[in-house]
Amino acid sequence: MPPDASRLKTCWRQFVTTGALDEAHRAHVPQPIYRSWQRCSLRLAPFRPPRLPQAREEMLEHVRLNLFDMLATARPCLEDVLQFSEGAGFVLVLTDSTGCVLEVLGDPDAKRAMSAYQVRPGAYWSEGAAGTNAIALALLDAMPIEVVGAGHYLQAFHTLTTAAAPIHDVSGHVLGTFAMIGPLDRYNAHTLATVMATTRAIHNQLHTDYYLATANRHLTELQSVFRAISDGVISWNPQGHITHMNERAGDLLGISPEHARGRPLSDVVQLPPLVQQAQQEKRTLLDAEVTLWVGQRSFDVMLCFHPIHHGPYCLGYLATIRPVKRVRNLVHRIVNMPTTITLDDIPAFSPASRRVIRLARQAARGRAPVLLHGESGTGKSSLAAAIHNSSPRANGAFITVHCRTIPHELMVPEFLGIDQSTDNSRPSKFELADGGTLLLTDIEYLSLEMQSALLHVIDSGMVMRLAGTRAIPVDVRIIASTTADLDELVRAGHFHADLLYRFNAFRITVPPLRERREDLETLIERTASRIGRHTQRRVHIAPDAMAILCRYDWPGNIRELESVLERIILTNDRSLIRPQDVPSYLHHATPHHPAEPVTSPFPPTSLADLEREAIVRAGWACRGNVSRMAVQLGISRTTLWRRMKQYGIDPNQFRTPSRS
Repeated sequence: MPPDASRLKTCWRQFVTTGALDEAHRAHVPQPIYRSWQRCSLRLAPFRPPRLPQAREEMLEHVRLNLFDMLATARPCLEDVLQFSEGAGFVLVLTDSTGCVLEVLGDPDAKRAMSAYQVRPGAYWSEGAAGTNAIALALLDAMPIEVVGAGHYLQAFHTLTTAAAPIHDVSGHVLGTFAMIGPLDRYNAHTLATVMATTRAIHNQLHTDYYLATANRHLTELQSVFRAISDGVISWNPQGHITHMNERAGDLLGISPEHARGRPLSDVVQLPPLVQQAQQEKRTLLDAEVTLWVGQRSFDVMLCFHPIHHGPYCLGYLATIRPVKRVRNLVHRIVNMPTTITLDDIPAFSPASRRVIRLARQAARGRAPVLLHGESGTGKSSLAAAIHNSSPRANGAFITVHCRTIPHELMVPEFLGIDQSTDNSRPSKFELADGGTLLLTDIEYLSLEMQSALLHVIDSGMVMRLAGTRAIPVDVRIIASTTADLDELVRAGHFHADLLYRFNAFRITVPPLRERREDLETLIERTASRIGRHTQRRVHIAPDAMAILCRYDWPGNIRELESVLERIILTNDRSLIRPQDVPSYLHHATPHHPAEPVTSPFPPTSLADLEREAIVRAGWACRGNVSRMAVQLGISRTTLWRRMKQYGIDPNQFRTPSRS
């Protein structure tokens, strides 16, 4: 029996009699209990036997199901308390947030005794139903409390002592209460402390379960991410032991992730010096092209390295890897020349064009390097793309390198790349074009050192990066284009003869527009149609305007033709191009060829005369270009030079005179 039970009884009588307490008695009643008496006085009769609401069985099961986690967590704690309170006459009670009793634990005698007070599953011990009691006040004030004897508003419960504390979830919401209820004459001063300790244990376990479930969920999500991403992932702790390896990393390196976990990283994968140095310096490494060694096997990968920090501490390291070839394929799709032109798309009605297309088809089926020679703007790059797209390499990369734009001192590292010993490592142009075609425009601008390196790549199919220690196999088709006389450059010592010999297998001379008059009309129509599509217009060319365009020699070839047509279309809002729309200087075009001097007023009377006549006509047709004259005549350049010297023929006499 608590020592102040009789004084509390006196205070209760005064309150239920007068509806209030004087100052002297109020000091003996805790404020939460006094406020509850005031609320209860408005709706409950203190002397009437209580009739607590009872939840239906199906409703009670529904509530228990919703609070399954709380009940499952609390039951072991309650069973521990029950072992120490057995025989004390108290029962242990769990309620939900409305005061509905969910579980009652205790020895049979205690449960039978408390059942007389309606302490049973389904009964509502809310303040509105049971008056002032510890369960109701713990829910209302969200704090532990004990109500003893006459502290209960209803007289029927004056022989009870109740102690309860709220149970909160991780977000602070009240899930229910844990209470101990027993007879007043079995009062124990430690009951409330026991309730508070038990509630705290339940609360801690709920938090632990929540954070464990959250961690497991995050781990499951992380593992799903590791399985879903296309990159390989490897992590290891500061001691160097592998903590995780996803299946993709195992597939890339030929390792079983299950067997690798827990083993020293150095026993499984040998990291290159660049990554080892980054690990020592605890710094991030992004997109480094490196070689990983697994036993005697090497794997070229793109690697990202990240130290895992928690405040000032390093918890481990994480590396993601992807095959270099897959990265290069992605680069090919992004930077590849956006053209689908094939040899069938190139107009070839003139004999010169048909000869070029025939040679190009042969080159497309082969593997040897190709040399495209011709004046500037004749469409050598488009022909190279057409050869690529008509070859078995059509699905591979088509990469263009403009040799003229690269300074000589940067040419070798630009072409051969830099090895992985530094953060600035980069692949060679041959590796980027692996499986496809590499077009080298203006090849005459290659330095002699780079010419030698190119010849080595063509001969061996291997490339060695700068500062590299191993040869990298490459499968790439080389196409070169030039406007220069490479034979003359060879004689002058500016071009390697061996490299030129390599290109002689497929050496194609692309004729200028003035030598392919039959192609002009189709070429003009297609170019005008393409430019019109870009401006969302249908463009037509009047016959008399077409005649003016076809009569012009086009010294700038296709590049000049495209520029003129673009200017005409963009400065004209009509769909029909008329003669007055054509620039004036095209109206005064010279004849197709400069007037050829009469070689002889009489028919040739000897084989020498016939030979000289053929050389002269070839000279006028090829504008004095000795290489093309030799091809047209079907003899070597050396033989042609000897014959020209014999007959006193100067190739400069065939050059096109300057326009006024």
